[in-house]
Amino acid sequence: MKKIRVLVIDDSALVRDILSQGLAMDPAIEVVGTASDPYAARDKIVKLIPDVLTLDIEMPRMDGVEFLRKLMPQYPLPVVVVSALTKRGASVTLAALEAGAVDVVTKPSVDVARGLSAMLADLREKVKIAAATNVSARRISQQAYPEPLRADSKALAESTDKVIAIGASTGGTQAIRRILQAFPSTMPGVVIVQHMPPGFTRHFADSLDEICAMEVKEARTGDRVMPGQVLIAPGDRHMAVRRSGGIYLVECRYGANVCGHCPSVEILLQSVAKHVGANAVGVMLTGMGSDGAEGMAAMRRAGARTVAQDEATSVVFGMPKAAYERGGVELLVPLDMIPAVVSKILAGNSK
Repeated sequence: MKKIRVLVIDDSALVRDILSQGLAMDPAIEVVGTASDPYAARDKIVKLIPDVLTLDIEMPRMDGVEFLRKLMPQYPLPVVVVSALTKRGASVTLAALEAGAVDVVTKPSVDVARGLSAMLADLREKVKIAAATNVSARRISQQAYPEPLRADSKALAESTDKVIAIGASTGGTQAIRRILQAFPSTMPGVVIVQHMPPGFTRHFADSLDEICAMEVKEARTGDRVMPGQVLIAPGDRHMAVRRSGGIYLVECRYGANVCGHCPSVEILLQSVAKHVGANAVGVMLTGMGSDGAEGMAAMRRAGARTVAQDEATSVVFGMPKAAYERGGVELLVPLDMIPAVVSKILAGNSK
């Protein structure tokens, strides 16, 4: 079996050694080289032809985001960012994901010995996911800017009791950004689970809030799902929707991984199926694995309408494909068409 060829890029010699040794523990991975900065990396990419890069984003001479912006148009490769969990680190990491990185792994800040082992296991898994990503879809998703929806749509005005539930993983930050930018402030309430490390979801929500017509925030227990607002599950808690009288609220709670994740798309969609039913629209976006597949099917059985991102525009078609194969998806749609399709569904449901 062909091994995944990895180039490790970090300005610290110690970190390069740790990452190289940690990756080499997996027989499916071969570290073909290391580089101390993007300039050395550029030459080694051409010489070694790696399948995946691991990239530190805070480096001298040229930071990782600038490197990605220069690299991706000329030499698109799957990149896993290795980032410190700091306010600046989170902000720059989100910029790296927008610039084309596939995923992020956080360096341990406390209990380093135990944290390092968990981080390296996470890195090995994400390198293997990155190697399976659709490079052309990453380019499409970066360039896909759906047409903004009209804010005065009669269908949206009559959809105040509706809920839009979105699940995403690898490649999802870009896809979510594109979709939400097309939603007007009059859109029904949106709830989102995006697989992301703890500490990053608040920065992700804040960055979206700056560019979207809807208000976007990291969810807290008791937040109301209401028109004009997007709630994003915290990176270390499951989020569920429940009905309270005539309104919908979210609950965020700690818990074991479900379908391999916390937060889990499955938890969110099952709760939407149970408490929102036919008033919901489900959207499954790019991601590895099958998290949320049964929840999508449950939503459809409860009368909800459902959409999933198609294979051509998905960085990883795993989650949309699993949901489709289990009967949970009505329509497979290119990323740039999803906002318009959701709007049409709402128009149909509003009659």
